Amino acid sequence: MTVKLNGIPVAAPKLTPDWQGKPVATTMLQACEAAGVTVPHYCYHRNLPIAGNCRMCLVEFGTPALGPDRQPVKNPDGSLVINKSARPAIACATPITPGMEIYTDTPNVKAMREGVLEFLLINHPLDCPICDQAGECKLQEYSVQYGQSASRFVEAKVHKSKAVDLGPRIVLDDERCILCSRCIRFTRDIAGDDALGIINRGSYNTIAAYPGRAFDNNYTLNTVDICPVGALTSKDFRFQMRVWFLKETKSICTSCGTGCNILIGSREERIYRYVPRDNDAVNGPWMCDAGRLNYKWIGREDRLKEVRDQKSEVRTWQATLGKISEKLKKAPSGSVAIVTSARQTNEELWLLKKLAIRLGAITDSVLRRGDSDKLLVNADKNPNTNGAILTGIVDSYAEMGCNLAKIADGIRSGTIKTLIVFGEDVTKHGISADLLGKLDLLVVSDILPNATTAAAHYLLPGCAHAEKRGSFTNIKGRVQKFWKAVEPPGEARPECEFLVELVASVTGASLPTNIEGLFNQMAKEVPGFGGLTWAGLGGIGVTVQV
Repeated sequence: MTVKLNGIPVAAPKLTPDWQGKPVATTMLQACEAAGVTVPHYCYHRNLPIAGNCRMCLVEFGTPALGPDRQPVKNPDGSLVINKSARPAIACATPITPGMEIYTDTPNVKAMREGVLEFLLINHPLDCPICDQAGECKLQEYSVQYGQSASRFVEAKVHKSKAVDLGPRIVLDDERCILCSRCIRFTRDIAGDDALGIINRGSYNTIAAYPGRAFDNNYTLNTVDICPVGALTSKDFRFQMRVWFLKETKSICTSCGTGCNILIGSREERIYRYVPRDNDAVNGPWMCDAGRLNYKWIGREDRLKEVRDQKSEVRTWQATLGKISEKLKKAPSGSVAIVTSARQTNEELWLLKKLAIRLGAITDSVLRRGDSDKLLVNADKNPNTNGAILTGIVDSYAEMGCNLAKIADGIRSGTIKTLIVFGEDVTKHGISADLLGKLDLLVVSDILPNATTAAAHYLLPGCAHAEKRGSFTNIKGRVQKFWKAVEPPGEARPECEFLVELVASVTGASLPTNIEGLFNQMAKEVPGFGGLTWAGLGGIGVTVQV
């Protein structure tokens, strides 16, 4: 339908999905957003039920005047006669109607916004210099954009608790809270854990957990993201880094098969936090706490950093790959096995499959299962199981891990003399260290040390996903790319880089040396990725049939 926004006709949809995805009448605020006009707000969030309690989104409006016949009255020039409402409306909860006029920049609207901000700041502490939300705070931003330059308040502020231990991962500052109730609605309606509420009265209102309970579910840190001020803070990120110093890199959470879109916040090659990146096709604006905190291993001191041989002597990449290539070229067909990880990228799995075809190798990948829930957490703890299936490393989800016993038997009987392992400790999956000792050649690439890396004849240090570019295919077939956030330590290299050299040397194939070219060639050769291009994945990915 057509409405007028500050005198300009704009087209707005009659219906818009609500927080549950159900079509409901489009609100004034949504119509303004669609037209590119900002209406400031605190309590409204498009993925939460509407509360309408902050009043920051007040606007003036008018509707067509109706005659005795209940038809719109028109001016001599054919335009509609508009009756301007004597009262403002909250844009977040007021549906638009045909012919409506919305005014977002009148003197009255500006005065209302100044008034709301003045009330919010009456008891708000002036501790921006030490607040983790500084730089991302809507109270700061709106105060500058819509507030007054000076305060008229001379009375003493109401003081509340400054550091309330709300749960194992959350600290609450009651004085900063503006009672927008976003955290309450998220916890109740999205996470399904009605753990938070408002206690006391008037200026002494505070957010609190249910008496005798800690605020502890697997989604508590989402309340830090949606808190428009610095009331809810993460214990993990609290006082660690100013957000304006952080470089934000688009990436994917690798904790399970959901593949939540994230932003990696880093500075000087150190990762400080993960936060969710909005993608309605995958995770919306949410992510679980377990995935959000699963980054510290990337910076561990015991990371594998050097290319080594069986005698633990440091070798160069060029010399080592040359020796491995020579040995693989001489390996009889069927004497080689390759165990990959479904935590490797699509491109890496495709390269390993090409190597397997040339060597006549048996391949497999390790199945990794765990708990799941109804929101985001998937039972498949590999981020790229479907990538392993599409590239042919395994035939199906049901057959994942089935060849590990065959590989162990082959080593035991002496038919398998060469084993290539990427990203897995096979000693935990039926191939013991004693069996590894019977191999003529064991090539291992990994990120952290384990019993398999200790037994390797050649050890190739790889990279975490945050240290390279690539793509994953999530449990629903969404192919998504991610970007490099930090540099790998020491001599560690992205697996794609050295696999291109190794596969080209062994097979004689001509392969692209950049990730864009690799993905595009893979998409041409692998039917499951047919029609895709690296550029076509965009920032939110493309779904394929799996």
